[in-house]
Amino acid sequence: MAGGVQYRGTEAGGRYDVFHTDCPARDVVDHVTSRWGVWVLISLRSNDLRFFELRESIHGISEKMLAQTLRALVQDGLLWRKVEPTTPPQVSYGLTEFGREVSEPLKELFDRITRRLPPGGGADRDPPGR
Repeated sequence: MAGGVQYRGTEAGGRYDVFHTDCPARDVVDHVTSRWGVWVLISLRSNDLRFFELRESIHGISEKMLAQTLRALVQDGLLWRKVEPTTPPQVSYGLTEFGREVSEPLKELFDRITRRLPPGGGADRDPPGR
């Protein structure tokens, strides 16, 4: 707790103080903007995927990191998780309404970035300030 002030939460309809270290909304922001959280949310924008489909769609993520990221995003209410009682169990993930709402600006950001990059992502980008 910074300066001995304890986080008191928010009143109904109020906003969270996301700059306070104890704010629960801060954890959600951290999970969404984590190294892999962004990629999971973007991957699930078009359709629901099973665990291994997600791992294949996000190059470079380990099973351990994917499992941790999925667990955090499910706890935050951004994703749903469905387990099919088969052998072995089939686990699918998808975006909740909250997850769709949060991932929309991420999709916009990705679209803007990919439109601005020159073909091949070379160094012939606009200089700073343009």
